[in-house]
Amino acid sequence: MLEEVERWLADRSWSAADRPLDQLLDRKRAAGTTVSVVLPALDEEATVGAIVEVVRRELIEGLPVPLVDELVVVDSGSADRTAEVAAKAGARVVHRDEILPRLPALPGKGEVLWRSLLATHGDIVCFVDADLRDFSAAFVSGIVGPLLTEPDVHFVKAMYDRPLGDTPGQGGRVTELVARPLLNLHWPQLAGFVQPLGGEYAVRRSLLERLPFPVGYGVELGLLVDALHTVGLDALAQVDVGVRLHRHQDGQALGRMAAAIYRTAQVRLSRGHLVRPELTQFERGPEGFVPRTYPVDTEERPPMAGIEEYALRRVA
Repeated sequence: MLEEVERWLADRSWSAADRPLDQLLDRKRAAGTTVSVVLPALDEEATVGAIVEVVRRELIEGLPVPLVDELVVVDSGSADRTAEVAAKAGARVVHRDEILPRLPALPGKGEVLWRSLLATHGDIVCFVDADLRDFSAAFVSGIVGPLLTEPDVHFVKAMYDRPLGDTPGQGGRVTELVARPLLNLHWPQLAGFVQPLGGEYAVRRSLLERLPFPVGYGVELGLLVDALHTVGLDALAQVDVGVRLHRHQDGQALGRMAAAIYRTAQVRLSRGHLVRPELTQFERGPEGFVPRTYPVDTEERPPMAGIEEYALRRVA
C-alpha cells in the first residue's frame, strides 16, 4: 500500500461514534448547511418504509434542529407499492420520469442518482440504498458528519461488514473480484476504501454537480474515481457505520454488474470505446446450456452543472 494511502487511512477513516449527534447539530446550525437524503428505489416496498421511518423519527422530527432537511425517494418505475409505502412513511416521492422530462430516461441506478440532483436542494446530498434491513440512522449521520465538521472533506463513503447469509464478511463479491483489483492496479490511491461500491455515501453538491454519472451499476466506481481526480485524495473519507444487511443478487446478476463496472473503469482509463459492449452468460435449459446476451451500460450523463434546467434553477 502506498504511504500516502496509509496516512490517509489514519487521517480520513472514522467511526460514526466519533461525532455525536449534538455536535453535528451545532455545526449544522452555525453553518446553515442543508442536507438532502435520497433513496433510489425499484421494487423495494418491503424495506423502503422502515428506512424512511427511521430517518424521519431520529434525524428530523425528534431533534431540536433537524439534521436532515429533505428526504426524497426517487422511484425508477416500481411495479410494486414502493411509492405508496414510501409516501405513507413520510418521504417525498418523485418518479424518475418526472425529473428532466425532455430527456428520455435510461434504465439504471446511476440515472436515478443523476436526476435526483434536480429534485433536491441540499448543500449535502446523502445517497442510501432502499433495500437495507435493520437500518440504523448512523448510515446517514455517520457519513454526513465529516462534511459538517471538516471543511476540506467533500466526499464520504460508508464502510461496514457485509455478511452473506450467516457467513460474516462474504458479501460484496463484485467488490472483491472486480472493483478492488481494478482500483489497486489502476488507482492505487483509492486502495484504502473498504466499500468502494457501497451505495451509502454523502457528497457536497458543489462536487456532485461537476461529475459525470454512469447510468448503471458503474456509478459508484465512476463517481469515486472522478472525485479523486477532481478534488484529490485528502478530500475523500470513509466512516464505519457497523453492519449492512440487504438482499443479495444471484451470480448472473453479479456478472452483469461486474461487466458494467469494468466498462466504467475502462472508459476512465482510455476514454475509448469497446468494440462489443455486451456480456454473454449461460443458463442451463432442457437441452443444455443456453447463451443469454445482455448489453453492458455504456451511457453516461454529463455533469449536472451543464444542464440548462439546473443552471436556470440556480439563477432563480
